[in-house]
Amino acid sequence: MNNTKIIDEAVALLYDGYSVTLPVAGRSMLPFIIGDRESVILTKPENLRRGIIALAWVEQRRYVLHRIERIEGDKVTLMGDGNLVGREYCHITDVKAIATHSVDALQKRHYLYTKWRCAASEAWWLLMPIRRYILAIYKRMNNI
Repeated sequence: MNNTKIIDEAVALLYDGYSVTLPVAGRSMLPFIIGDRESVILTKPENLRRGIIALAWVEQRRYVLHRIERIEGDKVTLMGDGNLVGREYCHITDVKAIATHSVDALQKRHYLYTKWRCAASEAWWLLMPIRRYILAIYKRMNNI
């Protein structure tokens, strides 16, 4: 079974009222979510706004778990925290879930929208011009 089918099934479970936890792959959400080490807890997409981490079907071809950068009408722009360039685009109906918590290797849950995490993600956005250097240091320090 490929990832798209697995995620489709997970989204169906969400809409049936179940809680869904999915492992995260890749490094596009560094430093806030560590791929291949953490999972996320997903819920139905409600109260979408800038800063929310969304699972979305983008460009009619794949799923991404990225932060909402902008919503204009029914169009959503997303970008991974660990991305240096590149954005994804979808319609608001293509946002299938939102992440509420990350789950670390010790199964400890971390709420993704505490005041500290929201402030840190806003600061991270402002650091866009130097993210490359900060991410390189972060990856070396954490063996990622």
